[in-house]
Amino acid sequence: MDVFDGGSNGSNQHRKIKWNKKLNWVGYVVLAIILIVIAGLFALQWITDYIWMDSLGFSGVFTTILTSKVLLGVAGFVLFAAGTFFTLFWIRRSYIKHFDSSQLPPILEKRKIMMLMMLGISAVIGLFGSSIIQGVGWERSLKLINHASFGQTDPYFNLDISFYVYVLPILNLVVFVLLGLSIFFLLVEIGAYSVFHMYRMSRSAQLHLGMTFGFIGLLLAGYHLLQPFGALSTNQVNLFQKSVVEGLSYTDDVVNIPKAYILAAVAVIMTVWMIIKLVRGNVKTMLTPIAVYIGLVIAGQGVSVAVQNFAVSPNEFAMEEPYLQDNLNYTRAAYDLDSINEQEHPGNNSLDAEMVERNAGTIDNVRMNDVRPLLDVYNQLQTFRTYYEFNDVDIDRYQVDGEYEQVFLGARELDTSSLPDQAQTWVNRNLRYTHGYGVSMSHVNKVTAQGQPEYMLQDLPPEGVMDVERPQVYFGEQSYPNVITNSEVDEFDYPAGDENMNNRYEADTGIQLSGMNRLLFAINEGSFRMLVSDQLTDDSQLLATRNIMDRVERIAPFFTYDQDPYIVMRDDGSLVWMIDAYLTAENYPYSEAFQGDSNYIRNAVKVTIDAYTGEVNFYAAEPDNPLLQTFQNIFPELIVEEVPEDIRAHFRYPTDLFSIQASMYGTYHMSDLEMFYNREDTWQVPTERYFSEDIEMEPYYTTMKLPDQDEEEFILMRPYTPKNRQNMTAWIGVRNDGEHYGDMFVYEFPKQRNIYGPQQIENRINQDSEISQELNLWAQGGSDVIRGNLLAIPIEDTIIYVEPIYIESNNETSLPEVKRVVMAYGDHIVMEANFDAALDAMLNIVDPDSQDNEKQDTEQEEQQDPSQPIMEAEERLQKFSDLFESYQQALSDGNWQEAAEIMSELESQLEEMELSNDPENPEGSQPPDDDAETADDTED
Repeated sequence: MDVFDGGSNGSNQHRKIKWNKKLNWVGYVVLAIILIVIAGLFALQWITDYIWMDSLGFSGVFTTILTSKVLLGVAGFVLFAAGTFFTLFWIRRSYIKHFDSSQLPPILEKRKIMMLMMLGISAVIGLFGSSIIQGVGWERSLKLINHASFGQTDPYFNLDISFYVYVLPILNLVVFVLLGLSIFFLLVEIGAYSVFHMYRMSRSAQLHLGMTFGFIGLLLAGYHLLQPFGALSTNQVNLFQKSVVEGLSYTDDVVNIPKAYILAAVAVIMTVWMIIKLVRGNVKTMLTPIAVYIGLVIAGQGVSVAVQNFAVSPNEFAMEEPYLQDNLNYTRAAYDLDSINEQEHPGNNSLDAEMVERNAGTIDNVRMNDVRPLLDVYNQLQTFRTYYEFNDVDIDRYQVDGEYEQVFLGARELDTSSLPDQAQTWVNRNLRYTHGYGVSMSHVNKVTAQGQPEYMLQDLPPEGVMDVERPQVYFGEQSYPNVITNSEVDEFDYPAGDENMNNRYEADTGIQLSGMNRLLFAINEGSFRMLVSDQLTDDSQLLATRNIMDRVERIAPFFTYDQDPYIVMRDDGSLVWMIDAYLTAENYPYSEAFQGDSNYIRNAVKVTIDAYTGEVNFYAAEPDNPLLQTFQNIFPELIVEEVPEDIRAHFRYPTDLFSIQASMYGTYHMSDLEMFYNREDTWQVPTERYFSEDIEMEPYYTTMKLPDQDEEEFILMRPYTPKNRQNMTAWIGVRNDGEHYGDMFVYEFPKQRNIYGPQQIENRINQDSEISQELNLWAQGGSDVIRGNLLAIPIEDTIIYVEPIYIESNNETSLPEVKRVVMAYGDHIVMEANFDAALDAMLNIVDPDSQDNEKQDTEQEEQQDPSQPIMEAEERLQKFSDLFESYQQALSDGNWQEAAEIMSELESQLEEMELSNDPENPEGSQPPDDDAETADDTED
C-alpha cells in the first residue's frame, strides 16, 4: 500500500508540476499580450498623430516634441528608478547585515525574488517620475537650449532677461525635482531604519541616512543660491508680508538676499559636518547643524518681518523709491506700454455741421447694431434650416465699392446634432452632412425700416457686394465630428427650394484612407463601419479635428490662443478663420503679473485656418520678439514670416490683450513716483448699462479719423474713468491698419473740467423724463428693452455718445429690433428713430444756424424743381409694383420667409407714402412706434 500510495502521490505531483508550468506559460503569454496591447495603443496614437500632423506639413513639430518628451521621459525614468532601486537595495543589505537570519522574514533572503520585487517597484516609481519630467520639462528644456536674447538686462544682477525667462525656470525645476525625490527617499529610509532603532546601532543605516541628509543639504544650498534671482519677480518679502514693489524691494536688498547666501553657506557646512561625523561614528551630533539651519531660517524670517515693519513701513516711499522706478519701467516694457503716444484732448463743445461733414467717414461708420442681439437676428433670419447655426458675429473692415467700411460678418456653420432623429445615421453624420455654407455680412451703421440689419451678403448661395468663390465651411467653431469626403455618397451642399444641392470635396488636405491608413484610423476612431464600408474608396479622405481651436492647440499647444476667432474673406473669395496667439512668460523682472505668475505677454503670432481645406498657417506678427525667435529656433518650419497682404489687411488687435494692457496702463501711466506709490491717479474701466444691469464696458472697434490724421482708420478703443469716479478722464486706443498696426495712444482730458463718462450718460438717459417714459412704456407692453453698446466717439477735439435701443417681444421666436438711437453730447441728449435723425436733432440744438440754412436750401431746391415730387412719386410707384410682383412670385414658389420679408417692405413703403402726404408731417418724419405695434411686428 505504501508503495502504491507513494507511486500515486508521485504521479499526482508530476502532473501538478506540469500544470503549474503550463499555467506559468499561460500567464506569461497573457502578460505579454497585455503589454503588447498597451504598447500598441501608445504606438497607434503616436502613429496616427504623426500622420495627421504630416498631412498639414507640421511633422517636424511633432517629432521635435516627441523626441524631447522621450529623452526627458527616459532621463526621468532612469533617475527615479535608479534612485529607488539604490535606496531599496541599501535598505535590504542593511537589514541582512544587522539581523540574524532567524530575525528576518524569509523573503528578504531570497535574492532573486527580492531583486524582481525591487526592480518592479523601481519601474513603477520610474514611470511616475518619467511622466512628471517629460510633462513639465519638455517645453522648458527646448526653450533653454534654443532661447534668444532679449537684449535687455536687469538693473541688479545685470543679467539678460532671457536668464530669468528661460534659464532660471529649468534650474528651479531641477532643484525641486531632486529635492522632492530626496525627501521621499529620506522618509522611506526613516521608516525602514526606525525598526528596532537601527539608525542608532547599524553603521550601514547611519551611512545611508547621512548620505541622503548630505544630498538634501547640497540641494538646499542650490535652492538658496537661486532665491535672490527669484526675488526680482515677486513682491513677497517673507511668509507673512508683501511689498508695495513688484520685484526687488528694500527688504529683499538688505535682508533677504544676504540671508539667502548665508543659508546656502550654512547648508554646505551642514553637509560637510554630517559627512565628518558619519566617518567618525558620532551620530548624535549629526543633528546639530540641522537644528542650526532651521533656527537660522526662522531667524531670517523674523529679521525680514522686523525690517519691513520698523524700517520700511514708517517711511515706505523713501525706502522703496529706487525700486519703484524699476517696477514702473520694467512693467511698462513687459506689456509694451513704454511706447504709448500720450496726448492731450481738449474735450471742447465744438460740434457743428462743418465738423460732421469733415468727418463723414467716422460718422458713417458709427455702429447702430450690437453684436449680442445681432447674433439672434442672424440665427433666425439667415440660417433657413435647423441644422445651420451662426456661432458668432464678428466685426471687421473691408473695401466695399471703393469705400472703407466697417462690417459685421458671420459664418453659417453646420450642427449635425440638430438633424432630425431619423436622419442621425452613420452615413449622414460621417459622409453626407459634412460642412456649413457661406457667410452673412451686414452694415454696422444701417438698419431697415423694421430695425433689422441691412445685409451686404445674405441667403444661399451668398449674394451681395462680394463674390464668395468657396463658401463651404468644413472647419469652424462648432464641435465638429470627424467626417469622410470623396466617398460614394454625395455631400449635401445647401438647400435650394424643394431640392438640395450636392458637392464634392476638391482639396487633398485630408488623410487618405487607403492601404494601412484605413485600418489605423478605423481603430483610432473606434469605427468598424469605416473599415468595412463599401462606400469608401481609395480617394476618400478623413477630415479630423475640425474645430479650429482644437486644431491649432493640437498643432502648437505651447501658445495661448484668443477665444474669439473671426472669419475673413480673402481677395480670391475664399474664407479663412483668424486666431490671435499669445506668447506669455513668467519671471520677467520687476513686472506685475496679469494672471497667476504670468507677467509678460505679446500677440506675436497670427494663425489662419482655411475654412474649406483646413490648412493652418502661423504668421509672425512681431518678427523681432525674443519669445517668437525662440520658438522659431525650436520649430524652424512652424512660423511663416511673409504675410499675404489680404491677410495682413484683416489683422485685428485682440481685445483680450488690449484689455490687459489698458488695465495695466491705468496704474502704470503715472510717471511721478510719489503719485505712483500713492496710486493717486489710478484709471479704471467704466461701466455701461446692458438690459437692467451695469456691466464693465468692453473694448470696441470703431472706424474713425484721429485728430492728427487725414483718413479714417480701424481703431480699438476704451474710455477711462478715475478710480471710484464716473467722469471720463482719458481714452486709450490702438491702431489696426497698415504699418501703424499696434501703435497705441492715449488722449487725456483736462482734469479741471468734467467730461461725462459712460455711466454718467447712462444715468442721464435713465433720468430723462421723455426717454425713460417711452422706454418704460415699451417694457410694460410685453417687450424687453435692450440697451446696446454705449459708444464714445471722439471727433476732432470733441466727443459724442451713441447708444442703440432694441425692442424684443417676450416670446421665443421674437427678433430684437433697433427702434431708437440715443445720442448724447455735452449736456444734451436726444432719442430719435435712427442715427441720422438723432444727429440732425443734436445739430438743431448745438448748431441751429447751420440747420436753418440747410432747410432753406432744401426748400429752395424743391421750389425751383416742381417736377421733383412727380418724379419721386413715379419712382415710388414703380418700386412698389416691383416689390408686389416679387411678393407674388415668392408665394407661388413656396418661399414663405422671403414673402414675409417682402410684405414687411411693402408695409414700410405704404407708411412712407402715407407720411409724405400727411400735412402735419411735411418733412416725412416717422412717429414713434407704440409697444403693441412693436410686439406685433416682432411676432410676425
